Amino acid sequence: MEAIAAAAGIGKGTLFRAFGTRDGLLDALWNARLAVLREAVETGEPPLGPGALPRERAVAFPDALLTFKLENRHLIRAREVAPGLMQSDHYIWMHTVLRDFIREAASAMAEARAGYAAHVLLAALHIDLVEELLAGGLSIPALRAVQAAHVRAVLDGS
Repeated sequence: MEAIAAAAGIGKGTLFRAFGTRDGLLDALWNARLAVLREAVETGEPPLGPGALPRERAVAFPDALLTFKLENRHLIRAREVAPGLMQSDHYIWMHTVLRDFIREAASAMAEARAGYAAHVLLAALHIDLVEELLAGGLSIPALRAVQAAHVRAVLDGS
């Protein structure tokens, strides 16, 4: 926090008053960077935006999250290892969006199962796991393909 305050030309106390904690600062940064993805989901073009079929959106959303996490991996890593991730506004938003896409795409799926499936699919996007898979030789295109197949299998009840 000291280095961030110094780089911003403010006192550490000012930073703490604005964000409360390190996690508060990380969440604010994450939410600011996530704004583009939120806009794409809410008003954007298919396959992520409202004009797409529910199944397309359910597959496209985790793919967009993977891209987002890879582009912001240092920030994501810093926040994903901290306690309280699942109670953070950004995680709640990601989970809610994915759960709703799953429910729309697989209407026979019970709401509780859709919520569980959303958590499991988001867990597969944890940055440490993603980087382990990439370090093990899986390419980003291959990871995206495997992930899309996994989402489709969840939607199909497999």
